[in-house]
Amino acid sequence: MSRVRILGVDPGSRFTGFGVIENEAGRSRLIAAGRLDVREGTMADRLLGVLNGLADVIREYQPQESAVEETFVNRVNAASALVLGQARGAAICACAQAGLPVSEYAAAQVKLAIAGNGRADKEQVAHMVRILLNTREALAADASDALAVALTHAHVRITRLRTGDALKRAWG
Repeated sequence: MSRVRILGVDPGSRFTGFGVIENEAGRSRLIAAGRLDVREGTMADRLLGVLNGLADVIREYQPQESAVEETFVNRVNAASALVLGQARGAAICACAQAGLPVSEYAAAQVKLAIAGNGRADKEQVAHMVRILLNTREALAADASDALAVALTHAHVRITRLRTGDALKRAWG
């Protein structure tokens, strides 16, 4: 199986996490991780910050594929879901503008793929991300979440390569 560089994104309207991994033959290694601080300015300014910040990350690290976490829709706070959806849209546009294929994963899918439990907490996921990438590096929660999305995509990608598109309906 060929080597692929994957950008994972955890979209947010205040902080957007990103993680870049390289995967070859089922083994992943950390290339870069961080978060974009987009707390300043109007909502339009913040969305532009997500778009431009991720465009810079894409230019610097040259991923070939991307994966973005889906927005959790909470009926109690629909306004927050709407704002997160806008940040997610800006992230998807940055990837699409660069010509990257974009895969999308629900938070529960990411938690299940990384920690073996669709209801795992952030600490469990962060711990498994460090184990899977063989790093002791302390990562911001947003960056760790983005790496988890990238790792999920790497796992799904390898499974698809081995099984064809049979799993496409289940994983999107």
